[in-house]
Amino acid sequence: MTYCTKCGAALNPDVRFCANCGAPVGAVPFAPVAPPPPVAPPLDYTIVGENLQVARIRLKPGQELFAEAGKMVYKTPNVTWETRMSGESIGEKIWGAFKRTLMGESLFLTYFRAMSPGEIGFAGSYPGRIQPFHLNPGQSVLVQRDSFLFAETTAQLNIAFVKKLGAGFFGGEGFILEKLTGPGVVFIHAGGDFIDFDLKPGEVLQVDTGCIVAFDESVQYDIQFVGGIKTAIFGGEGLFLATLTGPGHVTIQSMTLQKMRRELAPQRKGGDEHKGFSSLSGIFDSDD
Repeated sequence: MTYCTKCGAALNPDVRFCANCGAPVGAVPFAPVAPPPPVAPPLDYTIVGENLQVARIRLKPGQELFAEAGKMVYKTPNVTWETRMSGESIGEKIWGAFKRTLMGESLFLTYFRAMSPGEIGFAGSYPGRIQPFHLNPGQSVLVQRDSFLFAETTAQLNIAFVKKLGAGFFGGEGFILEKLTGPGVVFIHAGGDFIDFDLKPGEVLQVDTGCIVAFDESVQYDIQFVGGIKTAIFGGEGLFLATLTGPGHVTIQSMTLQKMRRELAPQRKGGDEHKGFSSLSGIFDSDD
């Protein structure tokens, strides 16, 4: 059987022109167009609660998630789980475990897969909010250390080093950030309530260093010395502020673990002052 090279219609062996489109016959086998690859179903989820939120995920058969160890709250029996280290080779597994230690996360990730329609719930370890990010292929978001909660297995969790030395030494969060890259939906958890900003090119936002939750890869991150030495020591805001310069999206939090621990400390006397030079100690400090 031969086919028209223009429209693909079947041709009789003795014709010189296609009866369908009129094109002259140059009889070659017609190659049908391959069907597009199947599209993964969108993740079905809801986030319930206020300051003690739970993410409820309704999985379809074959859908899979990976999560930080210990973040699962519940699951239905038809959702299987397996704890393993990321990476294919032994070297990749060791390097992945080292990076996760630097990020303040556990050595292992837990993978959840639905054999049939099922449900699973995740929550953070302290009062706060859960924030999803719908990332396109290659799109990344930078988030604070130990904030990762769970994600679709199409997404990637990696380490990101602060590029500027001053930001690393005096940033409160140290040199280390987490980098989440699409495609897929990723979820993070941080303290208190969230405030979102969409910065225009060149627009600047100054933030308490520990209150940064997440920002787009296009946002420039640096640390700025607070105006005067008297303000820095006695003003109650520490020595340094984080400077975020657009364009891009920024999310900040109203409460950090460090502030919560300070308020609940037995020796707490009142007020909200910081020790002025505490920012100079503990380059790799984190809120956890």
